[in-house]
Amino acid sequence: MAWLEYLLPLIFLFPLGAMAVIVVALRNLHDARVSSPFNARQLREPGQALRDRLDRAFATLFLNGALGPIVTLAPLVYGMGRMLFASQQNWLEWALYGALSTVLVLIYCFLLIRDFQHIRRIKLGLACELAVGQELERLVHPEAHPYFVFHDVPSNTGIIDHVAVTPHGVFVVETRARTRPFAADGREINRVTVEPERLRFPGWSERRPLLETLRAARWLAGWLEQRCGRPVPVEAVLALPGWDIACDGVPEGLLVVSGESLSQQLSERKIGQLDDTLHDEVIAALIERTAELERYEALNPPSI
Repeated sequence: MAWLEYLLPLIFLFPLGAMAVIVVALRNLHDARVSSPFNARQLREPGQALRDRLDRAFATLFLNGALGPIVTLAPLVYGMGRMLFASQQNWLEWALYGALSTVLVLIYCFLLIRDFQHIRRIKLGLACELAVGQELERLVHPEAHPYFVFHDVPSNTGIIDHVAVTPHGVFVVETRARTRPFAADGREINRVTVEPERLRFPGWSERRPLLETLRAARWLAGWLEQRCGRPVPVEAVLALPGWDIACDGVPEGLLVVSGESLSQQLSERKIGQLDDTLHDEVIAALIERTAELERYEALNPPSI
């Protein structure tokens, strides 16, 4: 039965086939889309459509990069099996397997180059859209506006998530994400109790978020006083999105919130008074501080 000589070598392709199935199943492992913990709706940012296209382009790059070696090796692996089971050696057939693998290598090289160029074009479009969106934000939040928000402000120990400047004070906002456990009946438990020295979650407690948020606020207050030459009212805010907050006592100088309606809470909260001169000095100092981080990242790009 000569046909067995061509059928039996397929056994050697089963491991490659299993690897290909795993690769296809994991092609959407990286999905940057996130949903709001408040209403479960997808959070959209400037350039969100391009971000989604970029995710799909990276998924395609992963698929082609991982499937390429598997597919190109398949003819060679099958040919080696044929050599074991064939009664006669046909060098023309072996050359055909080698030529097929070479063609597949060229095809996947072309696909990888195409994916790389596609990602570069999407990144350029995203950068342009973000730049325009940042400029348009000044229509709503101009630099002369009494409210100003900074993101990723470097401190002496790390990065402060957000700093909000209002006419009535400066707020250091740190965000902490925690997974909500489930009860035995499948109900989600989302209540956290704030105590003077700890956060009591369902089943565990933490002290570090309170200490880190207070430490960041104290550092910023000292740094702004040094830069501006006079005290600046600063308050720490710890946001726990998706949690129901219950207070049994809060550390002095700290506000713990769920994050919902945070902008309204901060606009109504009065911890002091910033006159126009001090307000402008604080904003100028924070702009300079965030620019230092941008210059550092430009000179020291993250390794891939």
